[in-house]
Amino acid sequence: MIDTGTLWIVIFTLGIGSFLLRFSFLGWVGDRPMPAWALRYLRYTAVAIIPALIAPIVALSNEAGTGPEPIRLIAAIVTFGVGIATRNVIIAIFAGAFTLGFGVFLFG
Repeated sequence: MIDTGTLWIVIFTLGIGSFLLRFSFLGWVGDRPMPAWALRYLRYTAVAIIPALIAPIVALSNEAGTGPEPIRLIAAIVTFGVGIATRNVIIAIFAGAFTLGFGVFLFG
């Protein structure tokens, strides 16, 4: 178990690091135009971060942490399929959330 002081130090340090990362783009770059290569890479940020956040939840979702639960795996597949078909992130996220909620409701 981690003590309260260490936890607050970690939270404070991560907050400062997050602020400095954002400030480097917004504060120092300011109103200057960004290079085309940087803009091209920034377009793919959400596409890279969302799967990185979701993959561990789907892949290690059972109680033992050894494999996926069928409901979460089906919701991830539906989300991926709807995202490919519609090319719309919001619709894909809602389709996956609906599938997960419906699956939990039915099979609990």
